[in-house]
Amino acid sequence: MKISREQVVENRTRILDAAARMFREHGFEGVTVAQIMNAASLTHGAFYGHFTSKDDLIAQACAHVLTPPGGDPYPERMADFAAQYLSAAHRDDPGCACLFSTLGTEAVRAGDDVRHAMTESVRRQVEKFSRSAPGQTAEERRRAAVGSWSAMIGALMLARLVDDAELSDGLLADTLAWLEAGK
Repeated sequence: MKISREQVVENRTRILDAAARMFREHGFEGVTVAQIMNAASLTHGAFYGHFTSKDDLIAQACAHVLTPPGGDPYPERMADFAAQYLSAAHRDDPGCACLFSTLGTEAVRAGDDVRHAMTESVRRQVEKFSRSAPGQTAEERRRAAVGSWSAMIGALMLARLVDDAELSDGLLADTLAWLEAGK
């Protein structure tokens, strides 16, 4: 049975959404193509009409997350972004969380397409945060943006890693307070 172009696009989006969520929850190796297709409510055979391999899916799912079709949905100002990023809600929902904090260490060993998509996203984020970061010169604002965003990613990773809820909450709160004091 032939399906419409609109249905093809919808199916592809469902696969990319499911893959992106599941990769962030379980890692690239922690989920199979069959599991992703099941989560997308499609057959395993339909996968090959959209992607050439799991590596192709990984690259396209990362690009899908890093360049959403409606544009960047996150706050423009770094301070507003930090308040959302360094929250318990963000920490506790890795399936919808930042790709850098959930898959950054795995992406280092991923294919060139994944690393390129992440590199371009880093450039965009640093440029965006540099517009609202503290500093007198463009170089000072850029350094503040890089340092602040790096601290956010690291704090979120650590907050997920520890098995002590109080310490986890403290890592988020202390990092946010440190960032706010740098204004």
